[in-house]
Amino acid sequence: MKGIIKSKTRGNLIVISGPSGAGKGSIIQGLLDSDPSLWLSVSMTSRKIRGQEVEGREYYFITREEFLKKVEDGEFLEYAEYNGNYYGTPRGKINSYLSNGHDVILEINIEGALKIKELVPEALFIFIMPPSTKILAERLKNRKTETEDKILRRFKTAYQEINEVTKYNYVIVNDVLDIAVEKAKAILLAERCRVDRIEEMYVGSEEEFLHEAFVDNKKIVNIERQI
Repeated sequence: MKGIIKSKTRGNLIVISGPSGAGKGSIIQGLLDSDPSLWLSVSMTSRKIRGQEVEGREYYFITREEFLKKVEDGEFLEYAEYNGNYYGTPRGKINSYLSNGHDVILEINIEGALKIKELVPEALFIFIMPPSTKILAERLKNRKTETEDKILRRFKTAYQEINEVTKYNYVIVNDVLDIAVEKAKAILLAERCRVDRIEEMYVGSEEEFLHEAFVDNKKIVNIERQI
């Protein structure tokens, strides 16, 4: 039997942003663990590797000179300078994954996200919010990977970034991680059910509809109470 709705097969581009310490990475990992069809686009950065970070997992780490050469060659979908370092989204495989029906996640800063919004307005934008500024400060301090001056700079930047939340489609307050992940999963599921993702609708004639809906083993169901 032919289905009534045929949805678009192209995946969604999902942009996830939020201040440092909001827990973006943990939420994204929860999404990836729950849905293997999701693909995370790994950004490139000119900053030094930190702590337990792994090349190709958190970022691809390249020199400032290499980064600027890639900018010149047009290899980034978007790029921005943040706290003295460059961050960029490689075009690479993004379009290929989307075309094959995979949802693609981009974890990028607010400036980069707003550039993506200009280029791909139909993308999905999710902002991850810390539960309070006090908890945000504690999370930044607990990293123990940066100097107090850098932590203070990140904290001040967070204030500015939080004011950009109204430019996103959704906001998730990351207080309890498991709950935050469930909210993110619900958003992705709802987006896949959007009416504007319908490519075709097939209902057929009224006679065909009534036959398929109400005839079972050649016994006609009383349809007067059904319509």
